[in-house]
Amino acid sequence: MRRIAIRERPDWRARAEDCGFVFHTIDGEPYWDESAYYAFSLRQIEDDIEAPTEELHAMALDLVDGIVASEQQLRRLAIPEPYWDWIARSWRERQPHLYGRMDFAYDGRGPAKLYEFNYDTPTSLFEAAFFQWEWLEDQLARNGLPAGADQFNSIQEALVEAFGAIARDIARPFLFAALRESAEDQGTVGYLRDCALQAGVDSGEIAIEDIGISADGRFTDLDDRVIGALFKLYPLEDLFREEFGRHLPASRLQLIEPPWKAVLSNKGILPLLWEKHRGHPNLLPAAFDDGAALQPGWVRKPLHSREGANVAMHLPDGRRVETGGPYTGPCIRQAWHPLPDLGGAFPLIGSWVVADRACGMGIREDRSPVTQDGARFVPHAIVDEPRGVLMA
Repeated sequence: MRRIAIRERPDWRARAEDCGFVFHTIDGEPYWDESAYYAFSLRQIEDDIEAPTEELHAMALDLVDGIVASEQQLRRLAIPEPYWDWIARSWRERQPHLYGRMDFAYDGRGPAKLYEFNYDTPTSLFEAAFFQWEWLEDQLARNGLPAGADQFNSIQEALVEAFGAIARDIARPFLFAALRESAEDQGTVGYLRDCALQAGVDSGEIAIEDIGISADGRFTDLDDRVIGALFKLYPLEDLFREEFGRHLPASRLQLIEPPWKAVLSNKGILPLLWEKHRGHPNLLPAAFDDGAALQPGWVRKPLHSREGANVAMHLPDGRRVETGGPYTGPCIRQAWHPLPDLGGAFPLIGSWVVADRACGMGIREDRSPVTQDGARFVPHAIVDEPRGVLMA
């Protein structure tokens, strides 16, 4: 794996905005960064990213039966009791799911190590599926990349196919929802809605804030129509804590992602995987946190933290790294395994799963060892066998 400097396309900002990628710059700082790209060999992609992603996905799904049938396990995951039967029923019915993202540390020389699953509301989708593919095609046309360069990226095709496969199972009316003021979330659901349309699935859109509740506990749109199915880019664990959420189990609302994804989007799945697959080359040792002092070589994460918030690291050399944020509650401990440091850039690989198949990846790069909200998205390419880890 190499990080290679490359000339930016002079018109990329205008092109981004033309296709709805309005969040390419956030608070004056670049989010999309095409001043460099990450180069991989085909072997690295197939053996070190794609194959482990599919294996870990299958391993995680294999745990769900036992978790939803166990009060002890559901308590360990801090899932509120009023939602247990609803989650279990959604799994027994195999309510359709769409996508997820795994985050890996990988330096090109050893097994990719799983940091976490993002299986309820994963973002960075549009930039991974669409805009970095456009970047690849443009750079090939401009001779900016080696001839024959490719990309691990069939995400859009997989999404369209997945929507087509579940089209008959989606209740109507079908709406896509996100927070009104989040440009990134609105861009993500707009892109997914377009993929659904390409699959022949009609849908509408609504802001999360505009969803109402009928007298009989059904969710409604602005015209007081009962919503049949909802793709919501809003965390299930947040819904569980809100007045909105208490109506979910009896509402007959179909959710995409389905309620059983609350099990896999919870960081508690990491110690459960380690308990069953101890020593697996792509897993890091993990345990539910008992509140004791964090030992050197370990990381503490809340079960529901996002975007690198509220992470505490106790490095093997005694140094400590902590990030702020709003998340509290139960935590896990995970063995410390550093992201590669390429001249002060710390890349995290996000490997996408759509309809149970690994189909692409995106890379977010921070200036610190913890990938946080301000991390940049940097494209990647598959080129001839790269050697070593270099910063151009």
